[in-house]
Amino acid sequence: MNRKELIDALAAQTDSTKADAERAVAALIDIISGTLKKGDSLTLVGFGTFEVRKRAARIGRNPKTGEELKIKAAKVPAFKAGATLKAVVNGAKK
Repeated sequence: MNRKELIDALAAQTDSTKADAERAVAALIDIISGTLKKGDSLTLVGFGTFEVRKRAARIGRNPKTGEELKIKAAKVPAFKAGATLKAVVNGAKK
């Protein structure tokens, strides 16, 4: 599912317009992004947790030449699924 399909599904599920659904999706993405940018996590009980993880600096390798490269440390966004979401994905009933 892509963003447009998500907006269509949200509009259909909530009996709202596509424009309202688009604003809701955009607002949710902005809120999650802003929260992660501040270094905080966002937990939706039963669904999961969005968080920032630190990736240490490391030595990588150019696959074409085999030359070693220094890869800088970075902060990366991560999602950890909640128990309810895991159960739904694995076939449990809602």
